[in-house]
Amino acid sequence: MSTLDEEDRREYYRIEDMIALEISPLSGPEAASKEVLLDDSPLFNLLSELHLSEFESQHLLRQIGERDRTLAAFLKVQNKRIDLLSQIMAQSLLGEIGTPQPVIISEGGIEFHYPTALAPDSPLAVKLVLMPQALGLLLRAKVTHCDAESGGFEIGTEFEAMTDAQRQLLARYILQKQAQERRLAREQSDAQDT
Repeated sequence: MSTLDEEDRREYYRIEDMIALEISPLSGPEAASKEVLLDDSPLFNLLSELHLSEFESQHLLRQIGERDRTLAAFLKVQNKRIDLLSQIMAQSLLGEIGTPQPVIISEGGIEFHYPTALAPDSPLAVKLVLMPQALGLLLRAKVTHCDAESGGFEIGTEFEAMTDAQRQLLARYILQKQAQERRLAREQSDAQDT
C-alpha cells in the first residue's frame, strides 16, 4: 500500500513535460537499502553532483552579494559558465539515456509509458535528465500503479528517500516550468487579443 494516500499525492503540483528517462528495477540488497543511488555513468554522477553543489552554495552567494557586489557579479558569471558546461554534458548523456519522452512529474513522483508491466510496490531507480537546466537526478521510486494501454503500460510511481537538496531541485524545476507555461499562455492570449 502507498505511504501517501491519494489526497497527499494531490498536494504536489504536476506538470506534463518531455524528459530523458531511464527506468531500472531494483532487486536484492539494492532494493532494500535506502541509501542514495549511484549510477554506473561517471558523467551522470558528475552532472548530478554539479547541480547539488550549485544548489548548496546559493546561500553563500547571497551572503557574498550582501558584502561585495562586484565579487557576487563575477561569481554569477562563473555559475553561468558552469551551467553552459553542464548543458554540454547533458547533451552527451541524452545519447546514453535516450530521447526525451512525455511524462507527468511532481515532487511526489512521476508517471510514464513503459513497454512492460511493473508490479505495484516494485522498487525502481529512476534516472532523469531535465532540460534545459541539464539537471540530472537519480531517484528511488516505488510503483503505485500499472495500467495497460495501447503499446505498453502507464506506470505511476512515488519517489522515496529523496534528499532535501534533490526535492528542492525538483521543486525549483517544476516551478520554473510552471512559470514558463503561464508566460507562454499569457503571450498567446495577448497575441489572440490583438
